[in-house]
Amino acid sequence: MRLIVAALKITNDLERIGDLAVNLAERVVSLREMQGAQVPEELAPMASAVRAMVSKSLGALIFRNVEMATQVLESDDVVDQYRDRIFEKLLQHMTQEPTLVSPGMQFILATRHLERIADHATNIAEDIIFWVRGLDVRHGRGLAVLPDQPDPADSSSTGNSAITENSHALHSDVTPASETERA
Repeated sequence: MRLIVAALKITNDLERIGDLAVNLAERVVSLREMQGAQVPEELAPMASAVRAMVSKSLGALIFRNVEMATQVLESDDVVDQYRDRIFEKLLQHMTQEPTLVSPGMQFILATRHLERIADHATNIAEDIIFWVRGLDVRHGRGLAVLPDQPDPADSSSTGNSAITENSHALHSDVTPASETERA
């Protein structure tokens, strides 16, 4: 029954990711036509982090891997902080140079679409944890329980109580360690 519930929710999130990818492509087309549009330096690592989150969430789905799903949950804060930093810098540039308002708005929309894709990847990861372990980890609930409950059906489970290496270490220039970090 958990599989059916998770599958229904995951298909909805995958459809929304596709819709957001189309919106993101439209922003790219708009930006291509604007002269003087400077790509924010944090946009490439943000896009890379989002791509990794989607890839890991799909890998977690295919392999029923709770550890991969947990890595996705931990990465969401990193993407949110990239979005915030890009927004702050773009806002500062737009207030100083009015000609940058139009491309700046396109970049703000693009980062918003990327952040929403990351949110949907997080939803997928939460659904996978629910499917495999029966835990509701939305909004941080049940995360403290994860390390103590290895899944015997999970072929990738090693019995190690450490869930995963925290993704904050991968993007330490963006965010300090936070409460999602595991021992």
